[in-house]
Amino acid sequence: MKNLKWVLFVCVLALFASCGYQFEGGGYIKNDVTRVAVKVLENESSETGAGIAFTNALIREIIQKTDTKVADESQARAVFEGTIKAITFATLSRSTTESVIERRVTATVDLKLTDKDGDVIWSVKDFTSYEEYTVSEDKITDESDKREAVDKIATRSAEKLISRMMTNF
Repeated sequence: MKNLKWVLFVCVLALFASCGYQFEGGGYIKNDVTRVAVKVLENESSETGAGIAFTNALIREIIQKTDTKVADESQARAVFEGTIKAITFATLSRSTTESVIERRVTATVDLKLTDKDGDVIWSVKDFTSYEEYTVSEDKITDESDKREAVDKIATRSAEKLISRMMTNF
């Protein structure tokens, strides 16, 4: 019985190995980019701290999902830089004409990866991501919920952008 379990385990392992199955993630960003610097994204929106939130999310995603190392610009093979062009808020639902229940936060970002010579390796313009949040009557809670929505957009944007880059979209 032990031999049968062992044989089944080996067969399943061989099946996964032979069909090209692999876990998501890993690999370098854009071929041979083994080290990348990430500049703080320029923030053209009115949301304070959005540039830092988006930059940190991008760094986390690179570290967690790729084999590329985040390094100082002097040691990097390429540099990420970009701009948060806008963060806008739109009303989704109301309880009365003056009382908002839910809002949608939308962020628009430009991002590019350039090599040491300044040549663009990869870029995206007007990349948009959004998140909804419930509006609170308490100003402090509402600001906190709004900040959390912006942080979620930053994380989601970084995930999608790195995924696109890795799959050569």
